[in-house]
Amino acid sequence: MGLTPRQAEILAFIDQYTEIQGYAPTLQEIGERFGLSSVATVHKHISHLIEKGFLVRGRRNTSRDLEVVDQRSEQPRLVRVPLLGTVAAGLPIEALEEHEEVVLPEEWLGRGRTFALRVRGDSMIDEQIRDGDTVVVESREMARNGETVIALVDGDSVTVKQYHRQGAIIRLQPANPAVPVLELPEERVAVQGVVIGVLRRF
Repeated sequence: MGLTPRQAEILAFIDQYTEIQGYAPTLQEIGERFGLSSVATVHKHISHLIEKGFLVRGRRNTSRDLEVVDQRSEQPRLVRVPLLGTVAAGLPIEALEEHEEVVLPEEWLGRGRTFALRVRGDSMIDEQIRDGDTVVVESREMARNGETVIALVDGDSVTVKQYHRQGAIIRLQPANPAVPVLELPEERVAVQGVVIGVLRRF
């Protein structure tokens, strides 16, 4: 069974922490590392990792009694992709170059270059893309009608919307009836990539 990006990050943290300290982190320490205020949320992630065979509990049954199972060739390879800034789920905003990275299972990568962007705004909530989410993007200059894209508007601002071409007009369609549609001449819109995944911190 595969790992979600969050599960992969938690597993990597437990493995690295154990290698350095000689014992596993507590649920509270895991929560602090990932900004999870609820221990119940951390426990849920740990339970899933145990169910999937990536973690086991030792016989001592203490707060640090977690052990990473050596998966060898079975363990999914984790990769880092650049987090290139913030994209608007609303009116376009300037893309910010933030020199950060996110960790993903290799199976989440697109066919070409893959990058990530944070989302600001709620124009795509009906597509389950919410304010504060991080979208995983396959770099592409062409998109099919109905795909969710990262679009560069007028060469200096970016937005995330559903893409529809109608002749020489590009319609950037929100997934929120309260947000207006953007209809622009094709020369004002450049597709930067297609959204292939969404990361959310609970």
